[in-house]
Amino acid sequence: MAVDELDTRILRLLLEQPRTSVREYARILGVARGTLQARLDRLERDGVITGTAPALSPAALGHPVLAFVHIEVTQGHLDEVGDALAAVPEIVEAFSITGGGDLLARVVARDNAHLEDVVQKLISMPGVVRTRTEVALRERVSHRMLPLVESIGRSARG
Repeated sequence: MAVDELDTRILRLLLEQPRTSVREYARILGVARGTLQARLDRLERDGVITGTAPALSPAALGHPVLAFVHIEVTQGHLDEVGDALAAVPEIVEAFSITGGGDLLARVVARDNAHLEDVVQKLISMPGVVRTRTEVALRERVSHRMLPLVESIGRSARG
């Protein structure tokens, strides 16, 4: 999907001021509210904007331990194991991957003992051959989209 300069400005505002009204965004950008709403609708329809939920902190919710668990799956059971992962609340994301393992899960836990319990639950799932866990020590770059949006915007300007 082509993102032009106005789209880039809209996305920047959404990222920098997520709790602002559509009317206020339109005023800031100097465009009609209808124009802004049409752009937002298109960005959502095209899958550029994927949600409006607040970002939550697992640590503030009592789960400060973050780990990445590589999961090796018995051939032919990827979908089955993937579906089973969705039933584990401590798994906040999971991806099919290439390389070492078949799935990569981002797991949060209350402490290391809780993490071990979660990993043991994963190991006991039908179709799971083995796991390898890496514990994150410190976040070095927070999840972010603004630098990418700005880079795309620079490309759109030519």
